[in-house]
Amino acid sequence: MSHQKNYLDMDLLRFTTAGSVDDGKSTLIGRLLYDSKSIFEDQLEAVERSSKQRGDEIVNLALLTDGLRSEREQGITIDVAYRYFATPRRKFIIADTPGHIQYTRNMVTGASTANLAIILVDARKGVIEQTCRHAFIASLLKIQHIVVCVNKMDLVNYEEDVYEKIKDDFADFASRLDVPNVDFIPISALNGDNVVDRSNNMPWYGGNTLLYNLETVYIGAEYNHVDARFPIQWVIRPQSKEHHDFRGFAGRVAGGVFKKGDEVLALPSGFKSKIKGIHTIDGDLEEAFAPMSVCITLEDELDISRGDMIVKPNNPPDSTQDVEAMVCWFSDTSSLQAGKKYTLRHTTREVKCIPKEVRYKVNINNLHKIEDDLEVKLNDIARIAFRVSSPLFVDSYNRNRLTGSFILVDDMTNVTVGAGMIL
Repeated sequence: MSHQKNYLDMDLLRFTTAGSVDDGKSTLIGRLLYDSKSIFEDQLEAVERSSKQRGDEIVNLALLTDGLRSEREQGITIDVAYRYFATPRRKFIIADTPGHIQYTRNMVTGASTANLAIILVDARKGVIEQTCRHAFIASLLKIQHIVVCVNKMDLVNYEEDVYEKIKDDFADFASRLDVPNVDFIPISALNGDNVVDRSNNMPWYGGNTLLYNLETVYIGAEYNHVDARFPIQWVIRPQSKEHHDFRGFAGRVAGGVFKKGDEVLALPSGFKSKIKGIHTIDGDLEEAFAPMSVCITLEDELDISRGDMIVKPNNPPDSTQDVEAMVCWFSDTSSLQAGKKYTLRHTTREVKCIPKEVRYKVNINNLHKIEDDLEVKLNDIARIAFRVSSPLFVDSYNRNRLTGSFILVDDMTNVTVGAGMIL
């Protein structure tokens, strides 16, 4: 069981950063990397050189992350930049997403796998439309933890009143959203106040630093360990004479716990069997749970293939050909067309689908429903009803982010045109 323990020791926090232009996202990420000693000396020397050339008085930490940013501004790429760093307590993946309104789809992409969202607010500007938009997307994607960093406190003389007003304004908006945990931290990314080290400039703030929050936030409850779901990715057939009777099903556990001896149900066939063994590259296990990747063998020879799902008989997912979802539209060349065929990819299953009806779009700045303009274009978020060609085995996105989400692919171009969260 030792390798199972190692699996749990690999504590990884995925977080996304969001803020409008010039809120200091690059500087904040640079400060995190710099103060947590997560950059190489040659990187630092290069940044010091560039800062001097630009005439900056201090080392411009934003340059650590702005390599991609400059390309982005020139329209070369508007992608999500992923950065990796680690402290002795935890490993981190940062999804750095563009702040502009035309990049809503990028924020959705970056936030889709995040456990936590950092939303930056400029202390001088307070809560603006983009702040509300980022908070709405974080709640739509069921991110359990939001950390609101009130940045540039040095430019408002570290005044507590400014911080408290922003805190109240954001809390007022967030009360209409579904976000379980919201923390507020007053920071100066430029000077490092409350990012990695505690600030002497704000003795009135009694909370934790940002890095301490990131290192200690509890994310064990992120996965659904109640509803057992195992989408089949690959069928492993006998490869040699000595393994002539081995037939296993490989995939990633999307929910619940599977143990040797458990009775299971295969969908869509409805046949039952028992788990004979759970195998990994490191050896056999007694049990597997989300998000582990394993190979399961069964006591009976069932006809199961990619796209099928192994579940527990007493707690199956919904099997349906009618799907209602909140969809973020990704395509900048085509709008959603009712009656047009798309390919819908859900876990490892792929089916054809037709959008039947657009119920409404959401104004993501004030959360109002838009019912008079139902054309779904780039960056729009809308509630849509779909009909699929063969049953999907789904949970609501609220219950399980893995079995409650899908992507839409345009059959003509093979481009991903939308991402959906099942209601």
